Amino acid sequence: MGKVAVGAAVVCAAAVCAAAALVVMHRMRCSGKWARAMAILREFEEKCGTPSGKLRQVADAMTVEMHAGLASEGGSKLKMLISYVDNLPTGDEKGLFYALDLGGTNFRVLRVVLGGKDDLVVKKEFEEVSIPPHLMTGSSDALFDYIAEALAKFVAKEGEGLHPSPGQQRELGFTFSFPVRQTSIASGNLIKWTKGFSIEDTVGQDVVGELTKAMKRVGLDMRVAALVNDTIGTLAGGRYCNQDVIAAVILGTGTNAAYVERAQAIPKWHGLLPKSGEMVINMEWGNFRSSHLPLTEYDQALDVESLNPGEQSFLLRMAQEADFFGDVVPPKLEIPFILRTPHMSAMHHDTSSDLKVVGSKLKDILEISNTSLKMRKAIVNLCDIVATRGARLSAAGIVGIIKKLGRDTVRDGEKQKSVIALDGGLFEHYTKFRISMESTLKELLGEEVSESIVVEHSNDGSGIGAALLAASHSQYLEVAEA
Repeated sequence: MGKVAVGAAVVCAAAVCAAAALVVMHRMRCSGKWARAMAILREFEEKCGTPSGKLRQVADAMTVEMHAGLASEGGSKLKMLISYVDNLPTGDEKGLFYALDLGGTNFRVLRVVLGGKDDLVVKKEFEEVSIPPHLMTGSSDALFDYIAEALAKFVAKEGEGLHPSPGQQRELGFTFSFPVRQTSIASGNLIKWTKGFSIEDTVGQDVVGELTKAMKRVGLDMRVAALVNDTIGTLAGGRYCNQDVIAAVILGTGTNAAYVERAQAIPKWHGLLPKSGEMVINMEWGNFRSSHLPLTEYDQALDVESLNPGEQSFLLRMAQEADFFGDVVPPKLEIPFILRTPHMSAMHHDTSSDLKVVGSKLKDILEISNTSLKMRKAIVNLCDIVATRGARLSAAGIVGIIKKLGRDTVRDGEKQKSVIALDGGLFEHYTKFRISMESTLKELLGEEVSESIVVEHSNDGSGIGAALLAASHSQYLEVAEA
């Protein structure tokens, strides 16, 4: 099982197996078939089980893989990538900084004015720009020229008092959400394009170099101070507001984690130790796999069919084997991605006596009408099984990080607080997921330790976090300190 295994088990499975399960439940409405449907549901619940003992095994396995990934390249299922971010924001940063967030068919440009500890973010402005489809498969120069021109137009709109100090270059944090082999804080070679991009002459090139050349071509005097991914941006944004932030986790369409490691605890690091003594590690924990993960046949199908086309297989099985929705399997149920996590969340949060929201979602999205109350209750049960598994496994992953950092015990006289900055729609909008995750942390860590562990929502890491990292790696930092 690869990336999608843990992605499915921890995050994507939210809608993944929920929709998958719905189809199996379809044929069970006919006489004699309901018992078969409930048996399939019970079997699924059993396979998704996450008792405390299993979760502790997952957390321990995560910690072991973290150690192995820090020891050598390729030594672990976790990549444990060195980010070259050795200075996180302190809250003292001041001045004007820019960010460019490129992660799909749109990109954002941001202008941030930082005011130090007293004011933090004084001003934030941004624009979103769509990338024409022909530029996604054209040449590297054409794409980066388009981005640089949009950035230059945005810079030209700087208002009164929003200019850099005389003689100083503007500085930019560049969030680039594609696979990159980072070589320094401000350089990294593109490994491959994803998300519909296919520009051969960029592959293997330093994306910061490509952007820098394009900015020169359009006459924009700007330096890229930091190249980061969105998880590290989330960590930076969290740390700027709270110096107790030790890690960041994203739970959304995908999942990843980054944390602050002691530089001396990274055997594969062969350069000079950073002055800060710290290094941010991008775990790429979507790659994590363990025999202890409660994975089902639906996760297997999801992994084999990536990019996620097998998403609906559990509900499909219930429809096919047990006539859950009648004699005919609803055609919409066989369309990948048709049932998304927000739909599942809405059904899971339905508190009406007749589960009206569940009924309307099934009708509007899947074109399944005339559902009985017991059928709707079964679907809510299904949502609960899947969301609970994802939430509890997310908590186990976080506990793995806490254990690696030795923060899973309370030492005499120590009151160290460990804050996890968390971003992504699952945590922000799926209340039952969030509550389950937080209660699982307490269950696994115990009352005393869990009092020192705080999970905080940290929004817009991929944007403002990049600007903050540009600030903490500014070429003018020493000048300002002097």
